Amino acid sequence: MSGLDENGRGGAGPNTMSPAQSRAARGMLGWSEADLAAKVGLAEQDVKAFENGTGDPASGRIEALRSVLMTAGIVFHEGSESGVGLRATGGDEGTRLGSLTTENDH
Repeated sequence: MSGLDENGRGGAGPNTMSPAQSRAARGMLGWSEADLAAKVGLAEQDVKAFENGTGDPASGRIEALRSVLMTAGIVFHEGSESGVGLRATGGDEGTRLGSLTTENDH
């Protein structure tokens, strides 16, 4: 389901990501503004300006930022409570409480 938001759509229109959503998504991924900019091929200043609300990037650039974030596992929540989340990767879940023994207690 890579590249889709929680409704199964891929960003339906321009400006489908707010500056706050971009900052939150980067924080969840542990990415800096420079990291995100490099993944999209933009200047770090472009990301900073968008996230600070001082720039007015073309909707295509916002969609490119959003697409990279979604590919990395970010899910965009829209509607009355817009925000972001991190998609479960289905990877190693660790050791379940009922399976703890002295052997795996290290």
